[in-house]
Amino acid sequence: MSIVDKGKEAAQGIAQTAMKKAVELAPGALLPGGRPDPLLRRRHGHIGTPVSRVDGPLKVRGAAPFAAEIALDGMVYAALAYSTIAKGRIVTLDTGAAEAAPGVVLVMTHRNAPRLNPPPRFLSGDKAAAGDDSPVMQDDRVRWNGEPIALVLAETQEQADHARSLIRVTYAEEPAATSLPTADGCEVGAFMGEPLRAVVGDADAALAAAPHKVEAVYRTPGHNHNALEPHGATLVWRGDDLFVHDATQAVAHTAWTMARIFGLEESQVHVSSPFVGGGFGAKGLWQHQILAAAAARLAGRPVRIALSREGVYRIVGGRSPTEQRVALGADADGRLTAIIHRGVTPKTRHSPMPEPFILPTQSAYSAQTFALEVQTCYLDMVANTFMRAPGEAVGTVALECAMDELAEQLGMDPVELRVLNEPEKDPLSGRPFSARNIVAAYRAGAQRFGWERRNPVPRSRREGDWLVGMGCATATYPYHRMPGGAARITLDAAGHARIDVAAHEMGMGTATTHTQVAADRLGLPLDAVTVRYGDSSLPGVILAGGSQQTASVGLAVMMAQKELVDELLTLAGNDSPLAGLGADEVECADAGLRKLDEPGRFESYASILARSGRNEVAVEGSAPMPLETMHWSMHSYGAMFCEVRVNAITGETRVSRFFGSFDCGRILNPKTAASQFRGGIIMGLGLALMEETQFDQRNGRIMNRNLSDYHLPVHLDVPEIEVIWTDIPDPHAPMGARGIGEIGITGTGAAVANAIHNATGRRVREFPITLDKLL
Repeated sequence: MSIVDKGKEAAQGIAQTAMKKAVELAPGALLPGGRPDPLLRRRHGHIGTPVSRVDGPLKVRGAAPFAAEIALDGMVYAALAYSTIAKGRIVTLDTGAAEAAPGVVLVMTHRNAPRLNPPPRFLSGDKAAAGDDSPVMQDDRVRWNGEPIALVLAETQEQADHARSLIRVTYAEEPAATSLPTADGCEVGAFMGEPLRAVVGDADAALAAAPHKVEAVYRTPGHNHNALEPHGATLVWRGDDLFVHDATQAVAHTAWTMARIFGLEESQVHVSSPFVGGGFGAKGLWQHQILAAAAARLAGRPVRIALSREGVYRIVGGRSPTEQRVALGADADGRLTAIIHRGVTPKTRHSPMPEPFILPTQSAYSAQTFALEVQTCYLDMVANTFMRAPGEAVGTVALECAMDELAEQLGMDPVELRVLNEPEKDPLSGRPFSARNIVAAYRAGAQRFGWERRNPVPRSRREGDWLVGMGCATATYPYHRMPGGAARITLDAAGHARIDVAAHEMGMGTATTHTQVAADRLGLPLDAVTVRYGDSSLPGVILAGGSQQTASVGLAVMMAQKELVDELLTLAGNDSPLAGLGADEVECADAGLRKLDEPGRFESYASILARSGRNEVAVEGSAPMPLETMHWSMHSYGAMFCEVRVNAITGETRVSRFFGSFDCGRILNPKTAASQFRGGIIMGLGLALMEETQFDQRNGRIMNRNLSDYHLPVHLDVPEIEVIWTDIPDPHAPMGARGIGEIGITGTGAAVANAIHNATGRRVREFPITLDKLL
């Protein structure tokens, strides 16, 4: 029976069984009071409907204010000058011509910059947000090629840019580590405080004894961030208080960190971020915001700083390159006996993280033995940072290409090999999976994609000059919910609710989704709910990263709703139809409260508030610690299918079809979710075929620091992308939903590479797969 025939027979049954298990909510399901969450069972209401973005009209009219568009009276404009060596000291720094240039208000260097505390780098504290902890213009040292050495303020941007070009500098260069052979030592890396190393049994011995084995080295290059909106901020001091309008995905973290740098109380720093034009991990705190705040204080005027595209490459971190060795051993039936995934990646000593490429291998497949390790080597370069699916994006490239190589050696269908090695529990931690329906996703995806038309013999399908092939890969990304989730609900007598939460809108539909969540929780129509976000004065310490914002905000709203119900029952008093009832006995519905098993006992919010003489009621709720991840192994999954056409004469590769079949729990908004899935896949196509930071190892300088030389997918590179999902709620995740923001990029690169092999017979293990590697 073929994989597709099996899919037709099994997919629906698997999904139905999984759904039954999901709604048999186990003890510990995340609902206040421990009750099963009725919204996991409900198949109507606002959750799960394709609602258009509530901020869409603002954006299409050009009326959505971004950080570098805020206008303040007396504002001046900043331009940064960057170092041109990788390591050394500034010997002379002549700013005279710049200071005398028209419109110049200030030239700031290490000689006149305010004394600042070292930036607390991300992961060094609960609210730390800095991308690196190196001193910010505090001495004459140069730590990487591109480090800011001067900042110019002028009345216009053009004047600031011109004055910057007049600065003259000489250096005393020192030997720099700019390549792996010159790296400053290697050691086992760490991610989120945990060492990037795991050993189960003797994997090397198991590999040696395995009747079937593959072993290969896969290399991925560095990647730079290229959000549609470059980094920018508008800052002003009002007395000793600092106000920052920033393009950030961490308003509360930025406020706390800036306060530490400038020696202020956290309450003295106010950060707003109304809209962000893409983040992907890079929109944290970098040197440009710190320098602009310091210069604003010196000049006594508001400052706008907007990095050029080159400026982003100079001071904002990206994904670091990797060299990964993957070895797989299997028995005669194809069951894995050994998984070895080791390799090296560079970073700086000031950076918070290496590229943790072994993360997906920790839970993707069952095996008798494991040997996983990331070695970190230290270079003198701009600090690397989080980039969409850090670790998983490039780790799945190596693992999933190796799985394809093993399937070919075994003579097995690549989908069947993956299904055969599906784990019953987390292979390393031993924890049960909260919900894992990747097999259902594979079956449904294979059927819809037409996997049965794939010829397993490479280079067997040709249409004119084009070789055609198909490939698949598994996508995986862990569920996260970070501590600090809190939200405030304000309900007024007119039946309108406002949700206040320090969350972020970076184009993924945060406000839209949580308008739906709050409306369902409160029994209100969508137009009766407003979500306010993007401001450090609002409740919560919520980071828009790790695909965890939806779970964090959603649970905070759930907890605030419980507080609201308690408060409303208290206000209702003894004359209410609800008198004597507890919060667990009522539900929010039809703009009021009603008894669960006696719908006649109902009172509207307006009536309750009128009875109490109140115009509104406001409550806050805080989410508990994310203990669910201590009990369950929680991940989002995807089955990725790709069809490519490779020109047999030129080597040009075109992705002709791409299909993603996802298992991410409950899908809260199909319209915005499909956009997230497709956006991740498009980034994965770039990773596979074109995206590459060209790093000059002679001087540590990024050479392709613009969108002409750093290639990204454009419309003609991207085929129609079809996505489906299981929509099976995860009983241990708030709202039944796991993250979707990063899952799309994982597995995509490998699916493309495997399709290229099927088309051409060539195994390309060094990415991106450019045409020169196929000729």
